[in-house]
Amino acid sequence: MPISRRTVLAAAAGLALPLPRVAGHTRPTVGFTLNAETLDGGEQVTSLTLHTRRLGPIDPASFRVHAKATSPIPIAAGDQIFSEYDLDRTVTAARLDHRGNVVLELSYAEGQLGGGTLGYIASKGRNVRLDLVYTVTQTGSPVRFVQGRLVNPEVDAFSYHTSGSGMKYRLYSPPRSHRRPLVVWLHGGGEGASLPDNYYDNETTLRANRGALGFATREAQRIFGGAHVVAPQSTSAWMLDGPRFAPQIREIVQDVARRHDVDRDRIYVAGCSNGGYMSMKMTTAYPGLFAASVPICGVVTGLISDAELAGIRTPSWLVASRDDDTVDPVANTVHAHDLIPRSRMTLYDDVTWNGYRFPGHWSWIYVARNDRNFWQWMARQRR
Repeated sequence: MPISRRTVLAAAAGLALPLPRVAGHTRPTVGFTLNAETLDGGEQVTSLTLHTRRLGPIDPASFRVHAKATSPIPIAAGDQIFSEYDLDRTVTAARLDHRGNVVLELSYAEGQLGGGTLGYIASKGRNVRLDLVYTVTQTGSPVRFVQGRLVNPEVDAFSYHTSGSGMKYRLYSPPRSHRRPLVVWLHGGGEGASLPDNYYDNETTLRANRGALGFATREAQRIFGGAHVVAPQSTSAWMLDGPRFAPQIREIVQDVARRHDVDRDRIYVAGCSNGGYMSMKMTTAYPGLFAASVPICGVVTGLISDAELAGIRTPSWLVASRDDDTVDPVANTVHAHDLIPRSRMTLYDDVTWNGYRFPGHWSWIYVARNDRNFWQWMARQRR
């Protein structure tokens, strides 16, 4: 007997509804949501919320959670995709939330396989949001658990938009939006679209790292006095076509500024890797647009001339790590710092946060966590 559209929609929303009667029996159905957090190393599913109050004793050992994650686009033979998985997730605890629903806490950690929501396709140099299929069973229970949506409150706080030129972006706006500053976050190379695969998700920019999310945290909002945060997503990679992308980013900035009464003397730009390059490119293309720039592990060699760097007048704070083996910090960050007038520079020895050592290229973590009071410095700058 087919399931009704009402039941399917309710399950997707995380509501509990019974399945139709089959052979004289009714099997109860409970919807559940996947609760995710964006860690410094990327988004992971950290818990499940079962939308029911009728499961009896809540014993975490009675639940089995299986997770399968696969690429949403075809993978060519011999190609590599990192972070696909098909395994059981460990349930570490079970509790009731404030609504009385059952929450299953899952084991997760930086670098731990089996909880991530993104996969990296080597040949394309792209992160993609994995198709997640979670299966929940409970020992001795007749309940059929039906997966609903992925929930990440930090990511979900950013609304979806598309500019007039067709570039997608996400936008966070503070509750009180009158005359607030604007922070522009430009993502790394792995977070662009893959148009040959018709993949342009407007998602990975917020799920791959905490770059944009950091500026929307309560701490950052207090420091900036409330700030809009915009995260455009390129249709490829910023470095592939920076001169064409620059006016598209400016269009987004101008549109957001007009619609939200942005303080135009307090527009800031920051970005990592490809976005580090694009941050500097924006300050060369539009010298009067930004009050401050924070380029992180960005490339300049062969892309931005020495004369252009020497002509930058936007206050700039460059960041990189000495052990970066993806972008040479000396040939790029140090070189740019030597040429950009009155620029600041922070060179870390490595990238370690909360006891976990990340690849040296990931120095954006320090800015996303405001390690050296980067946010306070930005907030003080005026155009």
